Amino acid sequence: MNPPIAHAELIATFKRAEADAAHKFGLIKAAANKGPKAIQAATETAAKAAKRRDSFAKKLGALGVPLKD
Repeated sequence: MNPPIAHAELIATFKRAEADAAHKFGLIKAAANKGPKAIQAATETAAKAAKRRDSFAKKLGALGVPLKD
C-alpha cells in the first residue's frame, strides 16, 4: 500500500528533517574541541532539529503513514 501522492511532500520533508537532525548531532562531536559554548550551541541546534523531525513524524502518524525505524 503506497501513501497517497498528497503525503509525498510531507514524507520528503520528514526525511530531510531526519537527515538534518542526524547531521546536527554529529556536529556536537566536532564542537567538542572548540569549548563549552560551541558544544552548547551545537546541542541546542541538534535539539531543535530533532524537535522538527519529531513534529513531522507526528503529522505523518496522524495521517496514518507508517514510518520505518
